[in-house]
Amino acid sequence: MIDIIGALCGLVFLSLLFIVIGILIKLEDPKGKVFFAQKRVGLNGKEFKMYKFRSMVFNAEEKLAELLKYNEVSGAMFKMKDDPRITKVGKFIRKTSIDELPQLFNVLRGEMSLVGPRPPLPREVAVYSRYHKQRLLVTPGCTGLWQATARNSVGFEEMVELDLEYIRKQSLLFDIKIILKTVSVLFGSKDAF
Repeated sequence: MIDIIGALCGLVFLSLLFIVIGILIKLEDPKGKVFFAQKRVGLNGKEFKMYKFRSMVFNAEEKLAELLKYNEVSGAMFKMKDDPRITKVGKFIRKTSIDELPQLFNVLRGEMSLVGPRPPLPREVAVYSRYHKQRLLVTPGCTGLWQATARNSVGFEEMVELDLEYIRKQSLLFDIKIILKTVSVLFGSKDAF
């Protein structure tokens, strides 16, 4: 109930921002869509399409293979600080995590929660150990302990440990603390990319 009310309030409150960001994305790179849908793995390994504002050039997925060697985080994730596929608008919306706001639609659909472990890509899950797969025992979230504390400053193993700590401590009060901490981190983090 809290997820649904929170997502609805967020979508109403942020509707003007959605329109402005959509226009800016189209002005910079008219070939691509405003929203980017990517297959992710959720609760109990079930796949779903996760929505984001598009922050990369329209053919970014095709260019990924040639960039994998520049991965800046360890483990089953790909992160690159100066990823050449990211647009100018994309840099801003990633830095402030505005690109993640369309996931409120995923919350309304029941595929995500406001707080929980980030939903991984299928290619990441393919190399998970049984230990890592514990991340999939709860509904994934728009934000979580990892985003609210370490963000991109830690590697994959540390992220898993933070997610498992969240699963162990999960409660309404803990979720509220994480949401408040996330808001404060969004505009002051140097670790977002």
